[in-house]
Amino acid sequence: MGRGTRLLLAVVCGVAVAGVYAGQPVLGPMGDDLGVARNAAGWFVAAGQLGYLAGLVLLVPLGDLLDRRRLLAVHLGLEAAGLALTAAAPAAWVAFAGLAAAGSFAVVVQTAVAYAAELSPAGERGRNLGVVTSGVVVGILGARIATGALADLWGWRGSYLTLAVLAAALGALSLAVLPADERVRTGRYGPLLRSLAGLFTQPVFLGRGLIAFFLFASFGTLWSGLALPLAAAPWHLGETAIGLFGLAGLAGALGAARAGRWADAGHARRVAGLALVLLVCSWAATGQLGRSLPLLVLGVVVLDFAVQVVHVGNQHVLTAAFPGRTSSAIGGYMVFYSLGSALGAATTTASFEAAGWLGSALLGAAFALGALVTWAATVHSGRGVVRAPTQ
Repeated sequence: MGRGTRLLLAVVCGVAVAGVYAGQPVLGPMGDDLGVARNAAGWFVAAGQLGYLAGLVLLVPLGDLLDRRRLLAVHLGLEAAGLALTAAAPAAWVAFAGLAAAGSFAVVVQTAVAYAAELSPAGERGRNLGVVTSGVVVGILGARIATGALADLWGWRGSYLTLAVLAAALGALSLAVLPADERVRTGRYGPLLRSLAGLFTQPVFLGRGLIAFFLFASFGTLWSGLALPLAAAPWHLGETAIGLFGLAGLAGALGAARAGRWADAGHARRVAGLALVLLVCSWAATGQLGRSLPLLVLGVVVLDFAVQVVHVGNQHVLTAAFPGRTSSAIGGYMVFYSLGSALGAATTTASFEAAGWLGSALLGAAFALGALVTWAATVHSGRGVVRAPTQ
C-alpha cells in the first residue's frame, strides 16, 4: 500500500468520524438553539454514537461481501446527507435523526481500516493501521478545533454543512483514485450477520472489545464534557478557544504514531498495559481543570496518547486473528467502542451538572480503571491473547 493510499484512507477516517463528534465544542449553543437543556446536551453526541452502533452491526460486515472502494464512496455520500440534514434542522428531533444517520454511515471508517489491513503485507500491517487509524483520532479531536472556529464564524450549522461538503468530495475522490478491490468475494449477507454473533464467544475478541468499551467511555467522558467547565467560571472560554484544546489531544494521539510498529515487533500486550496505567494517571491532571489549564493540557496529551496506543494494538491483534473476516472483526470490535463512547458522552454532562468537573473526572478515571482491570484479567493473564508471531 503506497503512501498516497495510506494518506487518503486516513483523511477519509478523519472526516467521517469528525461528523460524529462535531457537536462536542458547541453543545451549549446547539442545545440553546434547538431547545435542549444543558444537562441533556450530551445526547447530541450520543445520538451519533448510537447510529454508529447500528452501522457497525448492519453495514460494516458488507465490506466482507462487496467492493470496499465503492462501499467507501457510497457511505461517505450518505453520511454527507445526514450532516446536511443536521445543519438544516428546524427542531431537535430532526437534528437527532440527522446525527443518527450520519453516525450510521460514518462506519466507513471501519471499511477503510479493513481495506488498509487487506492491502498490507503482514510485516507492515501495524504500521499502515497506525497511520490510517491516526486519522480517526485526528478527526475526533480536529473536529473540536474546526467546529469551534467555524461556529464563531457561521454558527454551529455552518460547521456541519462544511463537513457534509468534505464528506461528499472525499467519496468522489475515493472512487476515482483508490486501488481496485480485487478480492474474490463469496457468501451472503444473512449468514454473515449471524456469524458475527460467534465472534463474541472468542476470548481474544471479547477481551479486546471490553478493553475498548472502558477505554472509549473514558475518552468520551473527557471530550464530550470538557466544553461545559471551560465555558463556565473561572475560565469563560468561547467556542474557538475551547476547540483549541483539541491541539493537545492531537499532540498526544500523533505521539502514539509508532504504536503500530510496536505491535509489528510483538509488543502489543505489554505496551497496552503500560498505556492503560498512563490513562488512569491522566485523570489526576485533567481533574485539576478548575485550578490549572496547564495541568489539563498535560492530562489531555497523556490520555490521547494512551487511547491511541491501545486502540491501534487492539486492531492489529484482531486483524491478525481473523484474517478472512477483517471487516466483521473490526466492525464487531467497534460495537464496544461505540457503546463506550455513547456511555461517556451521555453520562459526563449529567455528572458535571450533579457534581461539577470533579464528578466527571472521577467518572472518567473509573472507566479507565475498568479498562486496566479488564486487561489484567484477560489479556495479561493469557486469556484473549492471539498465539501468533504478531503478538
